[in-house]
Amino acid sequence: MSDVATSDPIKPVFVDYQATTPCLPEVVEAMLPFFTERFHNPQSDHPSGEEAMDAVEEARRDVAALIGAASPREIIFTSGATESNNWALRGIAGSPRRRGRHFVTSQIEHFSVTQPMKSLEQQGFEVTYVPVDADGVVDPASVAGALRDDTALVSMIHASNEIGVIEPLAEVGRICRDAGAPFHVDASNTVGTIPFDVRTINADLVTVSPHLFYGPKGVGALYCRRGVRVAPLLEGGVQEDGRRAGTENVPAIVGFGRACAIAAREMEARMGRLVPLRDALLDGVRDLEGVRVTGHLTQRLPNHVSCVVDHVESESLLLALAMGPAIFAASGTACSGREKKQSPVLEAIGIGAGLDSGSLVFGLGIDTTAEDVARILRELPKAIAQLRALSPLA
Repeated sequence: MSDVATSDPIKPVFVDYQATTPCLPEVVEAMLPFFTERFHNPQSDHPSGEEAMDAVEEARRDVAALIGAASPREIIFTSGATESNNWALRGIAGSPRRRGRHFVTSQIEHFSVTQPMKSLEQQGFEVTYVPVDADGVVDPASVAGALRDDTALVSMIHASNEIGVIEPLAEVGRICRDAGAPFHVDASNTVGTIPFDVRTINADLVTVSPHLFYGPKGVGALYCRRGVRVAPLLEGGVQEDGRRAGTENVPAIVGFGRACAIAAREMEARMGRLVPLRDALLDGVRDLEGVRVTGHLTQRLPNHVSCVVDHVESESLLLALAMGPAIFAASGTACSGREKKQSPVLEAIGIGAGLDSGSLVFGLGIDTTAEDVARILRELPKAIAQLRALSPLA
């Protein structure tokens, strides 16, 4: 046996909770029976099938309760936020009851909204892209100015995963309701993280994603207010009252419902713990030379810190943080994180190419500690200094 002592590996600091979160043990425990002894199809006409359907309906009630839906029937289960966003847009576009061929959205939407919007434009629809200010905040008056008599839908993200800004959507929703324009909210990053009520937001359609609040991946929901008609995106089955075909993913749906129930119970405590950690990290990042926080400083998610770093590439900085002090952060959106393209969100807030290459996103989560934040603030300046010393731009 060697006399040389071996040190334990450094426990990684995971601060990429904006990309995904782990399933809570209680969520996994609720899901497991539906993979094995309770595996049955909810559409089967026997007691075991009825038991599976009962589990689906219980989850539907939990999702509805978390977002303040008037009825569980307003919750339609999907495969995730990308499907829900696509369905909201394409479902309105394909509805014979739509008001016209004009859509309104913002310049800081997720790709699962912007790409379908581009497809709709190619099909002859018109899209108005409302700007945001330097803090990433949409002006409701700009939305009001964009509305037309033929506006079929307004679609807005509640909080961007890139800059974390919570948008003033209650006012936007009121404007849309007064104008008779249906209003879709991509609440992937807010439901389960901060209080959300469809009535306060005045939303007609809402996208929900449980894997961002300690539920499973591969499942999501589209809230569809009673009376709002969207054409089916998937056809060929009677599931979800004929609105979304495909055998129900019962384990994931059960986990989704349990994550919602836990979020309703623990949200206030989670926020109370995360906000001081977020603010400590924000303050420390703001003190670094050549580093600028992106997004509004206070009107942001309780677990989100983002910044741009002069003269340092994101990929190099993320690698330096991961390989040395074992800090796992992110740059931009995980859905396109491996593509080296200018971020439309950063462009929208006035940050051009060259600076945004050093963008960082820290997503804090259930396991983040004050010691983790201290480690980030200790190691980040070192990594930046080392990379700037090698950069011809510095």
